[in-house]
Amino acid sequence: MTGPHARVTEDLLIVGAGGFARETAQAVRDTAAADRERGRAPRWRLAGHLDDDPALHGREVDGVPVLGGGELVHRHPYQDARVVVCVGSPRDYAVRARLVRRLALPERRYATVVHPTAAVSASSVLGPGSVLLAHCVLTAAVRVGAHVAVMPHTVLTHDDTVGDFATLASGVRLGGGVRLGRGAYVGAGALVRENTTLGAWSLTGMGSTVLADVPPGEVWAGSPARRLREAGGPALDELRADGEETGRGPGTRMRPETHTRPETRMGSTVG
Repeated sequence: MTGPHARVTEDLLIVGAGGFARETAQAVRDTAAADRERGRAPRWRLAGHLDDDPALHGREVDGVPVLGGGELVHRHPYQDARVVVCVGSPRDYAVRARLVRRLALPERRYATVVHPTAAVSASSVLGPGSVLLAHCVLTAAVRVGAHVAVMPHTVLTHDDTVGDFATLASGVRLGGGVRLGRGAYVGAGALVRENTTLGAWSLTGMGSTVLADVPPGEVWAGSPARRLREAGGPALDELRADGEETGRGPGTRMRPETHTRPETRMGSTVG
């Protein structure tokens, strides 16, 4: 393709080398293949993984090299590469937020990765650093924030709003008008009733049926979902930090990416 509208292929770094990172790498490869089938230049050139586990440096994960630690995002020849942070698990679903703060990159450096089989309506919006894996659906006027992980076969319906750093595991279904707070984690196969709110840094267990609002910083599970306990320490730390920054109570801010917190280590065991 030539001319003023020709696509420029950009280098892409995936921060992390666990399960989520590997799935994202596959999505990037699938996207490149789809681009080539359409006769256009691939959107991304997958440069490699970055991970803080020295044992992985110089090795390959599913054929993709692990180039070194996260600090390489600032160094030649990767200082202009686009980046996506792909870490997190139910054990510590706040790690992605901590790592984004540690990297301290401008928003323009972050890529948005959408698998070619995902269906995203023209009225929906995706934030920087977010990942939509295979067969996700965003139907109408869905707003997805920054650094959100949307796993395969997840369905977001009309007017859903998903806060920054949220995670939707595979097979989640959100009814219309659902609001997920910043950093909320929704387990695999969960169903969420329309016009329901899942609070910031809450965790909803896999297979749950959510019929009522879930408060910030709590773990709910079951069918119907009920409160089990408070969320783990890292999630509660994020919730408190959000409230301190905004002065509006915990978990109300959608994009608090500038506060200073202890550094985090990205580990290949975080998928």
